[in-house]
Amino acid sequence: MSELKLSQLEQAVIEALRAVKDPDLHRDIVTLNFVKDLKVDQGKVSFTLELTTPACPVKKDLEQQARNAVLNVRGIQAVEINMTSKVPESSSGLQKQAVGGVKNIIAVGSGKGGVGKSTVTVNLAVALARAGATVGLMDADVYGPNVPMMLGIMGRPQAINNRIQPLSKYGVRVMSMGFLTTDDTPLIWRGPMLHSVITQFVRQVDWGELDYLLVDLPPGTGDVQLTLTQTVPLMGAIVVSTPQDVALQDARKAILMFRQVRVEILGIVENMSYFVCPHCDQRTDIFSHGGGEETARKYEVPFLGEVPLDISIRQGGDSGKPMTVGQPDSPAAKAFEEIAGNVARRVSTANLTNVPTMIIQ
Repeated sequence: MSELKLSQLEQAVIEALRAVKDPDLHRDIVTLNFVKDLKVDQGKVSFTLELTTPACPVKKDLEQQARNAVLNVRGIQAVEINMTSKVPESSSGLQKQAVGGVKNIIAVGSGKGGVGKSTVTVNLAVALARAGATVGLMDADVYGPNVPMMLGIMGRPQAINNRIQPLSKYGVRVMSMGFLTTDDTPLIWRGPMLHSVITQFVRQVDWGELDYLLVDLPPGTGDVQLTLTQTVPLMGAIVVSTPQDVALQDARKAILMFRQVRVEILGIVENMSYFVCPHCDQRTDIFSHGGGEETARKYEVPFLGEVPLDISIRQGGDSGKPMTVGQPDSPAAKAFEEIAGNVARRVSTANLTNVPTMIIQ
């Protein structure tokens, strides 16, 4: 039915829903085409509220606001809302060949090693998957491929119809050089070989349909980063740092590197942000605190959140059971969950900056 054929009560419901606005996109949920399959029958309203990510951090708020708005319409006694999501596809890097089925490719980098970049990447991937998104993780840190150990994945990928099949764990599809080498074999490779393997991981792996493909980059600003930014349509990048000045100095280099190659910075994550003593609950800022947020403010990029220094995070990585799976109700796991939500909303905001007005049908 077109808008001209809607009954007065249906029109009133739509107008009520126009008062509910997405806090990031600053548009109402009707204009954004979030409202689907609206039906009004004898005082009962039913519709689907389709958000831009299953990891939406304001999902419950939007549902409650929509429910309250409709119930305030005279003549409506009941509301049934079906919550779903559809992650928008990135339109960035249109001059580069897209990866079939992959909507958003997100690089996770750092200016230096030792800041917990892989730990953050693994836990963000698992948190997004637990929220209901389809997620892949490409371990591009070919010199130190730790992702298989952190996820507890063993085995070798198989090829079907000349397509490499990624291995899966905790709802995340994974490809890593760690699957193809023995535990202690070092890779002594030059640039062309790195370019080849990264291209294979992107183009020849059967990733399937993915909402997000996270790419765990090696530290620094070298060959792998250059290969990815030149050949892959990156939707954006996350920079991981710890609070101390040495790490932040290198994080700033990573920010400037991504900007130079025109990759949007989705935000900064401050890892090992603080330590809370398990015996006395006293907080200690071992590596200082707040440097990540200050850097984000200085370079005008979002601050995605802070992760505490917690021995359980290390234990989870060593045992192959990430914090977001092993202790999902812990403060550290909640921090990862919040950051994952912030990443998802940043992706949605960037992809839906120009959303056409829709008429409910």
